[in-house]
Amino acid sequence: MTELDPTAPRRRFQTFDDPSHRKGPERIEALRAALRETGLDGFVVPRGDEHQSEYVPADAERLAWLTGFTGSAGTAVILMESAALVVDGRYTLQAPEQVDTGLVTVVPLAETTAEGWIGANLKRDQVLGYDPWLHTPDGLARLERAVTKAGGTVRAVPNLVDAVWAGRPKPAAGPVVVQPDALAGETAADKLARVRAALAEGGCDALVISDPHNLAWVFNLRGSDVGHTPLALGYAILPRAGAALLFLVSPNVDPALRAALAPIAGILPRSDLDDGLASLAGVRVRLDAATGAVALKEKIEAAGGTADVGKDPITAMKAVKNAAEVAGARAAHIRDGASVVRFLAWLDGAAASGGVTEIAAVEALEDFRSAGGDLRDVSFPTISGSGPNGAIVHYRVTRASDRTVRPGELFLIDSGAQYPDGTTDITRTVAVGEPSAEMRDRFTRVLKGHVAIARAVFPTGTTGAQIDAFARAPLWQAGLDFDHGTGHGVGAFLSVHEGPQRIAKTGTVPLEAGMILSNEPGYYASGAYGIRIENLVLVEPRPMSGGERPMLGFETLTLAPYDRRLIEPALVDPGERAWIDAYHARVRETLAPGLDAEACAWLERATAPLPA
Repeated sequence: MTELDPTAPRRRFQTFDDPSHRKGPERIEALRAALRETGLDGFVVPRGDEHQSEYVPADAERLAWLTGFTGSAGTAVILMESAALVVDGRYTLQAPEQVDTGLVTVVPLAETTAEGWIGANLKRDQVLGYDPWLHTPDGLARLERAVTKAGGTVRAVPNLVDAVWAGRPKPAAGPVVVQPDALAGETAADKLARVRAALAEGGCDALVISDPHNLAWVFNLRGSDVGHTPLALGYAILPRAGAALLFLVSPNVDPALRAALAPIAGILPRSDLDDGLASLAGVRVRLDAATGAVALKEKIEAAGGTADVGKDPITAMKAVKNAAEVAGARAAHIRDGASVVRFLAWLDGAAASGGVTEIAAVEALEDFRSAGGDLRDVSFPTISGSGPNGAIVHYRVTRASDRTVRPGELFLIDSGAQYPDGTTDITRTVAVGEPSAEMRDRFTRVLKGHVAIARAVFPTGTTGAQIDAFARAPLWQAGLDFDHGTGHGVGAFLSVHEGPQRIAKTGTVPLEAGMILSNEPGYYASGAYGIRIENLVLVEPRPMSGGERPMLGFETLTLAPYDRRLIEPALVDPGERAWIDAYHARVRETLAPGLDAEACAWLERATAPLPA
């Protein structure tokens, strides 16, 4: 069995605290008391922070603090006599486990939106409060339409959750450092020149950068204000001419970064943002429709500027990786793949003896990655689900929910890492003991969809929505499906969830060469097991002999074997078999040189050609 050095020091990037809803009733009652004092009848609590981000700092975890729900997306609406938590298909199993359902009704997004629930439950003449920093102009317009239809009104107020949150964490103050040009692949000055050209083309005089991901990318900086994502929280004002101004939450700015940015940008504290916005009188300012808060729009307009709400051009630029970022992603995946293989080899032996718990698996994988070198963090809390817990799409193990991986079950582990040259995200589902015929059937159908995406060739201009069905077709043929997207964009030592590209029914952005996405179809048998298979893929040009149009395809970046014990050969066609065998051969040839003899022997067996 592949072993770790038990004497080696380990840094833990994850905790397993129980986000219990036991305090939910008293916290919601405290919020309702604040509503009464403020003359409101309800309040909206989104998951995101003032940047409308999926990943938020500890002091912005309002939804989790109030309700106990720890998912990355959701909206709570607290009225005086009722309350709801609206979640998407990833969280329909998780949310009822975490919140007090006697107090908060969990509403699947497939049934209605938060605005739909408000329209059905808010009474005439009632007033609904909202925090203008936590809603975009478009989001507020939807909210106003729903409230108006119900006969009520909306009112902007300071956040009431903050007012009742005793012991709220202080804002992050981690170091903000340079991302070297050698890894970024382009200087900040050159990036800013491209952004300014886009602003000129769009008829804008300035850009307010409200997305910290865009801030990190365009200024070649990284921070640690948000768990597992190397962001420095803050804003920037970029005029078409003259120096940019950054307004950062953390005062801990590396002098090397200040020196690197001095010719092109000044760095100020976040508290100076209002003064910066006040200088925009007579200026047409692009404000990002996806992340720019209502409060920003109002401040720009109060200063006498014009808020042009639209797309931040940085988002599309960031999505297309340059040669240095692509090279970094490939290198990071080789190191990560070796660590994952060592883990899978360890798991194979340890799980068979019945001594592995979900938490033990998370810690072991983290240790293997730490030992592999250059690990800066995990890219998200590891999803480690055995048996029925695997059916909870975004399950997060706690000390209260931890269970042993048992023979006859499937074990799903979805994890990722942050390296200075790349971000990884991989899911493998493995059999412990003898899998059932149903498990093999479902796993093979998921794998067939995964391979269909990996082998896809498509013309330029194709969107993720157009190829999403490739991953679902083998499941549809058996009357099955899954309730999440097939793939999300991934950053370059940035967020593991990066837009605008995605492979999903809602993926309307054309895929471009240089974009990185996940390929992760799944199947979930509630109360029994979950299956998901995930690799990251790079969109690349795919010239076709005799073809008439420019074509694209995918290079698979992730390197780790699929569990051959779960593949039903009778369901795999010759083309799929050839692709799987070739992929396994590539995994073996690429990773074996960096593995010890024991892990190498395991990998040899795990990547053998499929049986006839």
